[in-house]
Amino acid sequence: MPAKMVGFGELEKSYALSAAGKGVYGLPACVGYCTEAINCIFTGMGIRTIITGATGMVGEGVLHECLQRSSVERVLVVGRRSCGLTHPKLDELVVPAFDQLDAHTETLTGYNACFFCLGVSSVGMSEADYYKATYTLTLNTATLLSGLNPDMTFCYVSGAGTDSSEKGRSMWARVKGKTENDLMALPFKRVFNFRPGYIHPTPGLKNTLGPYKYISWLYPFLRKVAANYVLTLAELGQAMINAVGDSTRRQVLEVRDIQALAAQSAE
Repeated sequence: MPAKMVGFGELEKSYALSAAGKGVYGLPACVGYCTEAINCIFTGMGIRTIITGATGMVGEGVLHECLQRSSVERVLVVGRRSCGLTHPKLDELVVPAFDQLDAHTETLTGYNACFFCLGVSSVGMSEADYYKATYTLTLNTATLLSGLNPDMTFCYVSGAGTDSSEKGRSMWARVKGKTENDLMALPFKRVFNFRPGYIHPTPGLKNTLGPYKYISWLYPFLRKVAANYVLTLAELGQAMINAVGDSTRRQVLEVRDIQALAAQSAE
């Protein structure tokens, strides 16, 4: 199956107004955006990001936030099947397998961010299979992108409880820890490892995992009694966008750090 590149035309009027500083629906463009994002807009250096995992719950939610933010100029979704969306600033690169990305270097060049949301559950998997699906795939993709885009900020969705020592008893935590550590050694402009706990889904999106239908009603209670372990998918996406260009923040972001970074969108 050959790879295909899908483009979706010129920017829609509302996006053009936002980029011009007029905002959407007549609102000032500065409303709801952090200083870094505003600077990107007016210097002509908006966020151009690659997103993986957009056919999953997390990637879809992050994509949803990117398409709404005027600071995000262009989005390239990379995956093994189409995300099924069309939008004026959205392109897709559909490939049979991620180990074939090196055949598409021209398409993957010219981006200053990557929101890597691709991942699998370790349940029922051997360590060798999980390592291949998590570490090998991620590092191979990241290594390619770091060579093509040295000014890129790479944001990786890891998980709460990840083991940075790589020596703990939990298999998935060791593998995630090694993935984080080796990503930070690559020659990106900046790498951020996001460690969410419970992620409350964004209403109306199609890839929300089935179990959330039965437990999402608990979210308001969890936010009060376990605030260090829960956040919304919207917050995760907003935090990733706000991380681009941030050279001062710590590279490993726990739930509270993600919430604080997302809150910059409202400042």
